[in-house]
Amino acid sequence: MVTSDKTARQIFEDVYANPTRAAFGFGERLAIVNVDPQKSYTRPDLYPKTSYVTDPKQMFYIDQISALARSKGLPVVWTHVAYMDNAADAGVWGTRTDTPDSLQNIKFGSERSEFDDRLNIDRSVDAVYTKRMPSAFFETPLESFLTWHKIDTVVVTGGSTSGCIRATAVDSLSRGYRTIVPMECVADKHESYHFANLTDLHLKYADVVKVADVISWLDSYEGEK
Repeated sequence: MVTSDKTARQIFEDVYANPTRAAFGFGERLAIVNVDPQKSYTRPDLYPKTSYVTDPKQMFYIDQISALARSKGLPVVWTHVAYMDNAADAGVWGTRTDTPDSLQNIKFGSERSEFDDRLNIDRSVDAVYTKRMPSAFFETPLESFLTWHKIDTVVVTGGSTSGCIRATAVDSLSRGYRTIVPMECVADKHESYHFANLTDLHLKYADVVKVADVISWLDSYEGEK
């Protein structure tokens, strides 16, 4: 095992500046998959024990690329976590702790399960799924939705980088999708988790890019030929 005196942020910056792997790149059609941008995780003023902010403009960027994709006729997906009142659907994931702030105590219809108010979700065309495990693909209609829309590229946003983003990105690659993670659009509780996982994602499972790269691709997208 290689050891280092560098921080996780410094290691990521070195890897990002000196890529050792070819990029997967963008394909022909992309979907934006926004993973759990809900108040429990995005509002430290309301839920300081469970929420996290890495880039203060994260919600703005997520909303921006979602609106742009929607305007080009490309699919936008939103997921959020919520459980039954008795948490019977939380499985073993809900057994580690049992406090008011615990994962399994995000109930259907609660404020914690609501999407951040800064996001503009168009439920007439956007897909909205409730998930119960880390990956947005696990036991949701996401894969069949992407297949129907002939998607080959998945842009993953939301949180947390080390949890649901990583799980979704790995599942995305495993299903044959070019996987893109715009770094300003994902967040985690601590920079060590955040940057360590961005490094690993960039080296193995996804292209970690600037959100400007996603915006540029969407601006140039002309639709199906």
